[in-house]
Amino acid sequence: MLQKPKILLIYTGGTIGMITDPATGSLKAMDFREIEKLIPETRRLNAELDTYSFKTPIDSSNADPQFWIELVSVIEKNYIKYDGFVILHGTDTMSYTGSALSFMIGNLGKPIILTGAQLPLGTIRTDGKENIITAIEIAAAQRKDGKPRVPEVAVYFENKLFRANRTHKYNAEYFDAFESPNYPPIAEAGIKINFNDKFIINREISGIPSFYKKIDKNIIILKIFPGLGQDYLEKILSIENLKGVVLETFGTGNAPTYDWFIQGLKNAIDRGIVIYNVSQCNAGSVHQGHYETSRLLKDIGVANGYDITTEAAVTKMMYLLSKGLSQNELIYFLEQNIAGELTHS
Repeated sequence: MLQKPKILLIYTGGTIGMITDPATGSLKAMDFREIEKLIPETRRLNAELDTYSFKTPIDSSNADPQFWIELVSVIEKNYIKYDGFVILHGTDTMSYTGSALSFMIGNLGKPIILTGAQLPLGTIRTDGKENIITAIEIAAAQRKDGKPRVPEVAVYFENKLFRANRTHKYNAEYFDAFESPNYPPIAEAGIKINFNDKFIINREISGIPSFYKKIDKNIIILKIFPGLGQDYLEKILSIENLKGVVLETFGTGNAPTYDWFIQGLKNAIDRGIVIYNVSQCNAGSVHQGHYETSRLLKDIGVANGYDITTEAAVTKMMYLLSKGLSQNELIYFLEQNIAGELTHS
């Protein structure tokens, strides 16, 4: 008899892990060691399931780089023992965590599937039950040669599996909370799970993965808006210890051409700060130089983010800044596709 894939279910916190306390009627964190009682369908899955819960579950609004490091450590300690991982996580920052893991864990050869819920497991119409069951199925899925079907970090939500560093939470009201506008789903669940193999990272794994546990938080997001003033720009760019700026620009990477604006960015770059051009639009790509309003950014040395999401840009910059690279090296790697996070146009 073939051995079932071993999956570790990691509960970090969030809406999905809440159930109703019969004594008080209020919501409380569930004990995931009793998941088979709460979701009996898990007994019928082709997977051997173990659980791990953070000692203090956190709301995803409190997920920060130290939390990412702790999560990487949990996966590192259990990597050899398990065939795949399912992480239960609050939805608000799931895209940030998924993106961070995609950069911090190199040479990944096993599935890491993040999922959550818009309604707690303790409510009648919860979406959490289906999300957990299907995420486990995906994490346990194997090819005919016995290798994992999805050897990458992904987000499963409302019948779709997306590459994590391509996702963005766009809806707080409906079950289809996530989108991936610049990259297609890597799997879709209906009557059966259909894997879009040509869009899944197919690594030839050699050796063990690397688990990187350093993050540099000295960055900001600067969103361009009509009326942005010179004083505001100068104060933002003069923040003590600032090393990187994710610059959210208009359309295909366009920004004001005022002398004070361009000179302000150039002065920051001359001081060693790295500026990363990311579009405010959910879909599409930055094309620096396509219009005059972006050519000047290219000329002064702003890095091109192409079609990267803000979530991936933030975590990628934090990851790269922690490596002690030169400014030119940082710009080079920011513009490269290192974990499936961007497509050169």
